[in-house]
Amino acid sequence: MKKGSIFGIVLIAIAIAVIISTYSKTSTYGSFSDAKHTDAALDIVGHLDKKKALVYDATKDANYFAFYMTDKQGQECKVVFTGTKPQDFERAEQIVLTGQMTGNEFHASKILMKCPSKYTPNKVELTEYKAKTATI
Repeated sequence: MKKGSIFGIVLIAIAIAVIISTYSKTSTYGSFSDAKHTDAALDIVGHLDKKKALVYDATKDANYFAFYMTDKQGQECKVVFTGTKPQDFERAEQIVLTGQMTGNEFHASKILMKCPSKYTPNKVELTEYKAKTATI
């Protein structure tokens, strides 16, 4: 083999190794109990606790939003997000938080929401189109 071919194969192998190691470290899903035992950022999936109040007052501090969430294991925790409250947050079916624990609070750096679908499987709206016929 030529030196150029060997160099190209080694370069591709190194690039693949870097990509794999980067993706293996970035997406780590867990629970609130997992977040208490690590300093690394975790993704936590859960549901908003609608029985407890949301804390957001744009006139006092537009970058403070706090709420309570229950993770997939059923553990509830106070979540603090440094940013504005997402639109239609209360209607979200599922929430994915990225962040880490600070004391007894989970400090989220990112919030992703799965909003309810406007389409329901039992009720489908039928729209009918009638073509106009031209008369001559």
